[in-house]
This record gives sequence, C-alpha cells and structure tokens, in this order.
Amino acid sequence: MSGMTEVSSLTGRLLVATPALADPNFDRAVVLLLDHDEEGSLGVVLNRPTPVDVGDILEGWAELTGEPGVVFQGGPVSLDSALGVAVIPGGGSVDRSPLGWKRVHGAIGLVDLEAPPELLASALGSLRIFAGYAGWGPGQLEDELVEGAWYVVESEPGDVSSPSPERLWREVLRRQRNELAMVATYPDDPSLN
Repeated sequence: MSGMTEVSSLTGRLLVATPALADPNFDRAVVLLLDHDEEGSLGVVLNRPTPVDVGDILEGWAELTGEPGVVFQGGPVSLDSALGVAVIPGGGSVDRSPLGWKRVHGAIGLVDLEAPPELLASALGSLRIFAGYAGWGPGQLEDELVEGAWYVVESEPGDVSSPSPERLWREVLRRQRNELAMVATYPDDPSLN
C-alpha cells in the first residue's frame, strides 16, 4: 500500500491517559508500550496493582519482584496470561543480554517467565508481573492519539517498578517540561474544574 505513512515506533514510550479519555479501563492509566508498529500496539498498564500476591501464581519469581509484591493488571486483554517486565541495570550490552530477558527499549525488557528465575536473579534491577495487557489493532492507537486520548512521553526505567503506583500518573506528568506538568494538578473529577 503506497501512500501509507510509516509508523514511527513508540516502543518503550509511555502513554499517559488524558483527563478526556473516557474508557474506564484506562482512567488515569500509564501504559508502557512494549511493541508498536504498523501491525498494532501492545503495552501494559503500570499503575493498576491487584490484591493478588505474585507468590500465589508465580512462586519462584515472587522474591525478585519489587514492592508492592503483587500482580498488576496490565490491561483488559488475556487476563489469564502473565507478562514479566524487568529492568536490567546498564541494559546489558547488546550481545550479552541475560538469558530469559528480551530487550524492549533501553534497560527495559520482557522476561521469559518459563525460564528458571535463578537465571535472571543476579542481573535483574527490578521486575514486575502483569496479568493481561492492553492491545490496539493497526492504526487504532494512532486514531486515539489524534483524538487526544493519550499523551506520549519518554519512559524512565523506574516507572516500571514505581513503589507507589497510585502516584505514577501525576509523577510522570509532573516531570514533563511543558504544559503537561500542569495536567498533573487536575482534580480526579474533571467536571470540578
């Protein structure tokens, strides 16, 4: 198909829900994009902790996950599947990524949860386990961006393992050097403005 503009990849960036985004699944969500190309997008919501302890479903990985040591709801798709997202300090050089870890962006990568946890234990800076993910079909995310549903900002490795996920939405916006920092001060109910 000529005339298709090539999608510049947003892999590794954060999607931060704008106050205008109406979908309750994504109210004040901060999504880390793990994959974004012309075939669609896939990410995990970083700020939806569940009451379920990691040890209840993935015993061997529990001691490697940071606080809070719970499973996070990564999104509305495939809630019965688990994804591990880990930060490897220094990002491992390209040829020496630890076994069982696949780089997504910089120091952030996906963990093979079928691998023995010991393989990765020494290399891991932080690990978070997600149940489910957020997915978009071809062009769907681009449409939502045009509609103003999301801010796209750079991720930082600490976002994956924020010890206070309930504050992540405000924290990510607050560190932006533009008008987005103001959005962080929005009350929870936009009709109060």
